[in-house]
Amino acid sequence: MLTCIIRYQIDPTKKAQFEEYARNWGQAIPRCGADLVGYFAPHEGSSTRAYGIYHIDSLAAYEAYRARLAADPLGQENYQFALRERFLLREDRTFLTLASAPHGSRT
Repeated sequence: MLTCIIRYQIDPTKKAQFEEYARNWGQAIPRCGADLVGYFAPHEGSSTRAYGIYHIDSLAAYEAYRARLAADPLGQENYQFALRERFLLREDRTFLTLASAPHGSRT
């Protein structure tokens, strides 16, 4: 299992547009095959940093998921919304594996 963390730099004057974008991905991403943890908008501290986090089985599964997302009507609409509104200034992805498992309380 891989965790994808998308780090966004957003225009702080367009936080509402990012939140709409996030809600749209909240519908499209699970439908297209990834286990969405969530999208996170700035609240305190940095006003320009936001995140999207989801789990995917493998890089091969990621490629198939991305193809489904690109073909999804809401996915296409959301890509166009981001281009039109220009609230995303930068976006990068990191794929991580869980290193702390098993974790929990010590006895």
